[in-house]
Amino acid sequence: MLEYVNLDLAVSKEEYKQRIAPLQQRLYELEHAVFNARVPVMIVFEGWAATGKGRLINILAERLDPRGFRVVPIKPRRTQETKYPWMWRFWSKIPSYGQMVAYDTSWYSRVLSGRVKKDVSHAEWESAYRDISEFEEQLSADGVVFVKFWLHISKAELGKRLDKLAGDKLTAWQVTDDDLFQKKKYEKYAAAVEDMLFRTDTPFAPWTIVEATDKYFARIKVLETTITAIEDHLGLKNSVSEKPEATTTEMQGAVNA
Repeated sequence: MLEYVNLDLAVSKEEYKQRIAPLQQRLYELEHAVFNARVPVMIVFEGWAATGKGRLINILAERLDPRGFRVVPIKPRRTQETKYPWMWRFWSKIPSYGQMVAYDTSWYSRVLSGRVKKDVSHAEWESAYRDISEFEEQLSADGVVFVKFWLHISKAELGKRLDKLAGDKLTAWQVTDDDLFQKKKYEKYAAAVEDMLFRTDTPFAPWTIVEATDKYFARIKVLETTITAIEDHLGLKNSVSEKPEATTTEMQGAVNA
């Protein structure tokens, strides 16, 4: 699958500037539409190191009301989290009704980095696929809109980006051991990614592969895909809900819920 992705796709800077603002405005309108409809939205970002996941999330959130949108960065399990079933911490981070949440990596780390680095056993990562399927299916049945992205670049591009970051004193700290491991084991990682996409691309939680060599193309595709997914779920097409916008008190209540 991944070998057929066209990684040369690009958008010029001028075209990007023309298209990005209307997309951000549309997403802002849809943020209020999902609040009014009490529809939770879960936007998952997975991908190779140095593909700009953090910056993409910033672009996505730039014009959104922070009362109805939050970002959840996923880190390795900590002391308390290891005392619970591995999916517990993800259940505790699902959005409230009417809230949008973006995940900077996710529950898929168990079947990607955990699998390739052998931090989990074969039986554990096989079982994780069943847990993930049940997790996403149950939430989808409750009305959650899933938008899942795999940000894809070539092995050569990954090495080039990591070398550039490591070569600058101001950015060298951003290159982690996990990033270097991805570079070293690119082929094994890619095989795990292929398996993940095959097993977990479902009608209720589909994957979108984002050609991330060009940052402008990637940003446009992420916003357009997110907008389309929400519009399709709400039955909207370039028009927001006729209900009045949420009040400050209502939106704050959703965030605190």
